[in-house]
Amino acid sequence: MILKHTAARSGKLLSFLRRELALSSTLVNRLKQQEAMFVNGRFVHTDFPVAPGDEIAVLLEESAPDYPAEEGPLDILYEDEAVIAVDKPAGLMIHPSRSRNTGTLANRLAWYYAATGQKCAVHPVSRLDRDTFGVVLLAKHAHTHARLCAAHEAGAIEKTYLAAVWGCPPEERGVIDLPIARLDPRGMLRGVRPDGQPSRTEYRLLRQEVHGSLVELHPRTGRTHQLRVHMAALGCPILGDPQYGTEESQIWSLAHGLAWQQLCASSLTFPHPLTGEEIRLTSRQTVLLPQD
Repeated sequence: MILKHTAARSGKLLSFLRRELALSSTLVNRLKQQEAMFVNGRFVHTDFPVAPGDEIAVLLEESAPDYPAEEGPLDILYEDEAVIAVDKPAGLMIHPSRSRNTGTLANRLAWYYAATGQKCAVHPVSRLDRDTFGVVLLAKHAHTHARLCAAHEAGAIEKTYLAAVWGCPPEERGVIDLPIARLDPRGMLRGVRPDGQPSRTEYRLLRQEVHGSLVELHPRTGRTHQLRVHMAALGCPILGDPQYGTEESQIWSLAHGLAWQQLCASSLTFPHPLTGEEIRLTSRQTVLLPQD
């Protein structure tokens, strides 16, 4: 990807890289080593004097990942030179871990980038648990990732989830404001605890059946397992959830063929990291709420 900017003032190239192009100091240092900064088509150093009307160009390329590329299906919802969004299926991890570096979405994306001649990396902006499915947004470069993370911190990225839950929430609309912490310092499971991190989820009841309900969820914080923990704390665990469901909800889920948690990242709205244009993406998947 090439970032371009036409100078409207005089100054050293470094000031344009940091201010107008909003590049981090770490990235600027890497670009110097890669000889990837140009003024009017000629490679220059950061102390080069830029004049009004000069054309600044920066070539952003990423190194190949240290995990293997693997061919696999990708349901691409949106792609351009800066970002890619996919509709992730249940059962697929997003990124390799210390114990496993194959069979993930990142491995498939690495193969796709190589096959399409793109020197990109996998920088997740939104993350989903292995068995949660739906929209996942990823940046192709460290710079666009940083811009999107800043937008996320500023509350400019809106996520909407759909969940099929056991029982029915006490109100048609509500806010779950309960702190979340690890149950065991060495484990992955979370729970509501007074010493946990502040966590907030908004919910809206969409449909009620005999044993379950369809709800819309908006996480206002981004804690691990937040939606699953909060719905369980509300007395409405997500159907198919083997970790936070009650014995009753799990028996009913298995009886109705719900092999994984019925939680879908149904839509995501974000400002494009380069243009600022608002983009809204919608999953082609949905949750299952069996009717008795």
